[in-house]
Amino acid sequence: MPLLEIEELSVDFKTSAGPFRAVDGVSLAVEAGEIAAVVGESGSGKSVAMLAVMGLLPWSATVSAKRLAFDGKDLLGIAPRQRRRIVGRDLAMIFQEPMTSLNPCFTVGWQIGEALAVHLGLSKAERRARTLELLHAVGIPAPERRLAAFPHQLSGGMSQRVMIAMALACRPKLIIADEPTTALDVTIQAQILDLLVRLRDETGTALVLITHDMGVVAETAERVAVHYAGQKVEEQDVRSLFRDPHHPYTAALLAALPERATGRMLPSIAGTVPGAFDRPPGCLFEPRCRFATARCRDKAPPRQGAIAGFALCHYPLAEGRPVGHPDPDAGRERAA
Repeated sequence: MPLLEIEELSVDFKTSAGPFRAVDGVSLAVEAGEIAAVVGESGSGKSVAMLAVMGLLPWSATVSAKRLAFDGKDLLGIAPRQRRRIVGRDLAMIFQEPMTSLNPCFTVGWQIGEALAVHLGLSKAERRARTLELLHAVGIPAPERRLAAFPHQLSGGMSQRVMIAMALACRPKLIIADEPTTALDVTIQAQILDLLVRLRDETGTALVLITHDMGVVAETAERVAVHYAGQKVEEQDVRSLFRDPHHPYTAALLAALPERATGRMLPSIAGTVPGAFDRPPGCLFEPRCRFATARCRDKAPPRQGAIAGFALCHYPLAEGRPVGHPDPDAGRERAA
């Protein structure tokens, strides 16, 4: 049984214009000790899907799923009190902005110790010892001094390490890391990613890495799910995905990597992710896809759930060419 099971998860938000579907039928399974990545542009529903798993969405959100379970426990049917026992202990999250996620009114030591008191019932002396152990584990120098530091006294990289320490406090089975290297310089990014991988190797904690950076995916993940406009459009193991992407969106993301560029200009994907009022009736990627046909405009591609290696596309790619496309050159002419 997978540690995390997500099957046909959808999230709708109430708006003045009616409900808006931010996550649309997403499925994902994460095994114990695995590093899985969820990648896509801003607005693709990556963070919202994981916040639904954590139970941290606002009142305006409506969550539905065929199955949403963690460690065999049904997260949709569980009582709020039981869910609070899981979140923060067995299931933890590293949020995107550490400077806004940490409480500015309390010291670093107090904030890490709070989880230890609530979930493990440790004494003050035990909380201090465990907090020092965690700060040392995440590579914070002079941890004794940092116990009394407030968040504004820490750098961005140091704050992110504190967030990781908080997530690790109760030795969780799964950590969800939401853009853990955003706004950090390249050197600190590499240190944070190395730290997450090393902690997974040492503790066996599974990791779901939310990112828009394909380079980060290549360095850390074992399997990757690609999201677009609230839908999962492809899922493969990371080596297969980089070698042979099946969805045109995935292929376009990979083509934009600097190391893959062949000309003087980096390739880009024209247009933007559709919002609430401009969603195409067929394939959501159709307005930006160079292989799109009338079929793509009129009919949505069939979903295939959590099947690895699938692409949510009428004409999935094989070796860079669309399979079953009526005229492979027509899409290229349209893009030109």
